[in-house]
Amino acid sequence: MVKRILVVEDEIQIAKILKLELEYEGYEVVVANNGKFGLEIALQGKIDLMLLDIMLPEMNGIEVLRRVRQENELMPIILLTARNMTMDKVRGLDLGANDYMTKPFEMEELLARVRSCLRQNEIITNVTNHEEDLLSIRDLSINMETREVIRANTSISLTPKEFDLLVYLISHKNKIVTRENIIKDVWDYDYEGDTNVIDVFIWHLRKKIDEGYTSPPIIQTVRGVGYIVKEN
Repeated sequence: MVKRILVVEDEIQIAKILKLELEYEGYEVVVANNGKFGLEIALQGKIDLMLLDIMLPEMNGIEVLRRVRQENELMPIILLTARNMTMDKVRGLDLGANDYMTKPFEMEELLARVRSCLRQNEIITNVTNHEEDLLSIRDLSINMETREVIRANTSISLTPKEFDLLVYLISHKNKIVTRENIIKDVWDYDYEGDTNVIDVFIWHLRKKIDEGYTSPPIIQTVRGVGYIVKEN
């Protein structure tokens, strides 16, 4: 089935190029040139992935993201940001963006990230539909259908990427996974930057699932190698 991508971008030339490139790759593309119209389309429920600019007229991209996530936790969303908008990137990831691209960007990298997000979303969907709905380790459980994470009867809110990372780690419990493994299997594109980005995500994930508990941390560092999730 052809994937349907929503491009929310007010710069006409950029929107036109994105549409042409994505259609050349075989996607169906819908374009919205302001945040309000983009939100309306996104909430119709027939979009497989959204490319969302932050600086938009009528409603900025961060607000669009926030409102979409209130209704749809699964749709992959990639933010398009200006180089000097670090705080917006952080806020966007905290609100549930799956990834971001900094303008100007290479089209091949953007296309790779689109493929990655769509593939990860399909994996999660397949796990939900064809395997057990519940993953667990110690007193932490993950409902794959509802994407709810609970530890010791306390619900934990995770961003989509944190959720994907936790599912990956628990699916490989009692096995060491390297940062390179995580980049390849969770981000799933040819990442050429510093793999310290993984450490940042692990730090945020640990604060949410391990901080405040007296038992040994679920996510443990294997110095110089990577990480491991231990059953005991």
